Amino acid sequence: MASACFSSVQFSPASSRSSPPAFAKRRRGTFSACYYPTRRLALVHLGAAVPQTVGDFGAPLRSLLKSDGNVAEAAALWGTALASEIAEEEDLADWVGKDKRRMLHAVYNVGDMDKTIKFYTECLGMKLLRRRDVPEDGYGNAFLGYGPEESNFSVELTYNYGVKKYDIGNGFGHFGVAVENVAKTVDLVKAKGGRVTREPRPLNEGVGVVAFVEDPDGYPFELLERSPTPEPFCRVMLRVGDLDRSLGFYEKAYGMELLRRKDYPDLKYSAALVGYGPEDKNPVVELTYNYGITDYDKGNGYTQIAIGTNDVYRTAKAIRKYGGKIVREPGPLPVLNTKITACLDPDGWKTAFVDNADFQKELE
Repeated sequence: MASACFSSVQFSPASSRSSPPAFAKRRRGTFSACYYPTRRLALVHLGAAVPQTVGDFGAPLRSLLKSDGNVAEAAALWGTALASEIAEEEDLADWVGKDKRRMLHAVYNVGDMDKTIKFYTECLGMKLLRRRDVPEDGYGNAFLGYGPEESNFSVELTYNYGVKKYDIGNGFGHFGVAVENVAKTVDLVKAKGGRVTREPRPLNEGVGVVAFVEDPDGYPFELLERSPTPEPFCRVMLRVGDLDRSLGFYEKAYGMELLRRKDYPDLKYSAALVGYGPEDKNPVVELTYNYGITDYDKGNGYTQIAIGTNDVYRTAKAIRKYGGKIVREPGPLPVLNTKITACLDPDGWKTAFVDNADFQKELE
């Protein structure tokens, strides 16, 4: 109990002289108290278990307590450290909310670049935005989307020389694309030899039409019937093992907004949409929790989402603060000099954050 309360609390040394110490635990602007009824118990906890969040202050605290039992000085140092940490956390949370972020592209592997490009352009109406081959490293990339990368979301296809097939796994859900006429798009996919896995039908909510098709590598695409939109590429769906945990992480660490959430008890799943703006104008991440399933096979096909940021270093700090795992330390990429950092969310889904200014230079 002590360590849970000490992990994110503020201690006021002055109050200990006249009244029992009270500890407050902050959560997104609200407080709940963890109260220790006696000064003696508070001092026992202070000497026995210096909280991890105090970081480097732990050693000085123990040293003070062991050397001369100067509890007041130790408490003052502890209080200063915790106050500083809470202020830093608030500043970091404020910065995440103000950082200029948007979803840039989704990255995944394909077995035949030309065949995939043909499907996306002829069946889904995408445009080939740029393409590059890196023979010295044995791979090539192609970027496709519905508008310029400076303003629109895109897909980054990767072809690794000689690799023709990938395992998509059961964790990746699908991509979502908005089209004006689902039935007409499905007919086009069939005419081009594509696979339709779900014929057009009404959405679960009863408004609109939806269908599912697969690209040449088996990546599912959800076709959503909508009026013309500046961003037809509308969703990336990922399955998660704890929806509340994922939402907390995406909101705090990634600065995304919860756009909507709905439970489907009859179908035994819940879904939530998070993103950086209204879903009819921006791509969103759809997080899906299937009742009772906490772990998924991610395969080796889908790789990551890339998100723009003004500062990859502060982004990495926020990700660590809110429980994410950094898998690529922030810094410039070789040759390109584009600064990035990469992390894993609580379910192991990878996200890369890319410096906005560097990304713009890369496009130029």
